[in-house]
Amino acid sequence: MHEVSLVRSILNTLEEQFSPEELQQLKQIDLQIGIFANVEPLLMQNAFEAVKETDGRYRQVVLHIESLPIKIYCEDCGVSSLVENYVFVCSRCKKPSNQLIQGTELLIKRVHFDD
Repeated sequence: MHEVSLVRSILNTLEEQFSPEELQQLKQIDLQIGIFANVEPLLMQNAFEAVKETDGRYRQVVLHIESLPIKIYCEDCGVSSLVENYVFVCSRCKKPSNQLIQGTELLIKRVHFDD
């Protein structure tokens, strides 16, 4: 389950950016995960809960995950389209496109701290 290593990597990133005092005030982490990121949100949530149990510093922290749909860009007509049912065609001209512009992300969007 690579989600545990992803959670640890996210926490390591936060530890590099914030002081231990600031991290004690951490209350929520907002992630954006693209459908094509090869990360299952439910497994990520479960991995986060497991890591919280082994690392007491993060017991009060909540993980919020936003799933991002797949979007493509059509070079022929300049339109961005949502991909539905994994059919990678432009919504305007119906030509196939493999120019992904969204859907592969795994981003820390925002962190929330107690006031």
